[in-house]
Amino acid sequence: MRRAFFWGLCAVSSAALLTACSGKPTLESTEGWVRLPAVPGRPAAAYFTIHGGPQPLKLIDVSSDVAIGSEMHEGGMAMKKVAAVDIPAGGTVTFQPGGRHVMLYNMNPGVKPGRILSLLLTFSDGTRLRQGARVIAAGDPAPTGS
Repeated sequence: MRRAFFWGLCAVSSAALLTACSGKPTLESTEGWVRLPAVPGRPAAAYFTIHGGPQPLKLIDVSSDVAIGSEMHEGGMAMKKVAAVDIPAGGTVTFQPGGRHVMLYNMNPGVKPGRILSLLLTFSDGTRLRQGARVIAAGDPAPTGS
């Protein structure tokens, strides 16, 4: 009886693993956070990770209802504005300090550390994803495991 149960459990576990491995990748965004500016009136910076879906896409816009404007940038001190970011099928693209990020201009001054705000990511095929983003103060360390 125990042997039959064991082999049955192995068969179910193997089937579940094979199904998970053969599934198509899903477009999603995770680990969102926003660093407030050190000087009031300056832009905040948004960061997140995008996991590509079954087809390559371009991220063409990121906005928030608490900012009047936004721009995607690459680089740290020598930033350059980018119109779109390639998201490879099944790949991962990370927006992080010193690399890709989103500048949020004219943030609502009522936004304080600890709040979760919403980012709207728009892709070249018309897909839109909402990403929650935890707000941190200018001098706080980047969150881990968001």
